[in-house]
Formats: sequence, structure tokens, C-alpha cells
Amino acid sequence: MLPTELVDLMNKLGVFPCVLGTTDKEGNIHMTFITWVYPKSERILRFALSSDSKSAKNLKETKRACFMFFLPEKALACYGSVQMILESIEEIKFPVSVFEMHIDRVENSLFPGATITGIIPFAHTGDLEKMAELDGIVLEAMRSA
Repeated sequence: MLPTELVDLMNKLGVFPCVLGTTDKEGNIHMTFITWVYPKSERILRFALSSDSKSAKNLKETKRACFMFFLPEKALACYGSVQMILESIEEIKFPVSVFEMHIDRVENSLFPGATITGIIPFAHTGDLEKMAELDGIVLEAMRSA
């Protein structure tokens, strides 16, 4: 189950930088950086991806994923089963799908003698107004799906 401090931080920030790991049906690993992730509860994560991405294709095939979350004093690996809950967000001009992960287990992957001092540093570039608008549409779709 996700720790309360992570759920609270994710809700506070809206977009939350993390790493998503998936595999294809042959077992080939794919890792990607995402920010559209929302904790529906301590046991359920919702996240959005470009529908045509390698990660989305892998999730449709294997229905398994792992997230790596970094927050002060923690490096959490969250493993679980995934299903697509929304094939496309109508308000967005390019295909974005929403997935839901039921968390099976969470492990603190931080090794002794080290600490994490914060989340992954992240900032939008380009048209910040359009990015904020896009983030808002995606976050609302994840919450209401």
C-alpha cells in the first residue's frame, strides 16, 4: 500500500514525476518517465500515457507494471496489475489512454547509507499555459474515469 505521505504529496503537486516499467510479451523491459499519475487510493494508481507509446502497448499485452517513486528518504517500487479504463480522452487532440493499477506490493528500494532528498526535479518547457491546460484535462479525466 502507498504511504500516506506519498499520496498527500502526489495530490498536492498534481503532476508527479516518476518512472514506469513495463514488459512486452517476450519479457523485454521498457522504462519511461511520466508525470500523469494520480493516487485514487493507497492501493490504486491511475495514470495516463500516449495511446501509441511502447508502454501503453506493453500494458495492453501483459497487464503488469512497476512504478518507481522518489520522495524524501524513500525510493519506492510499486508493483501491480494494470487495466485500461479509458481508451481516449476526447478533449485532447492526440490519443491519450488512462490506465489503473491495483498495487500488489510496495518495496522501499533505498539502500543503507543513502537517502533521497526530494522528488525528481521536473519542469515543463515550451508553452507553459498550454501544458498546464493539458495537465488539467488529463488529471480530471484520471479522477473521473
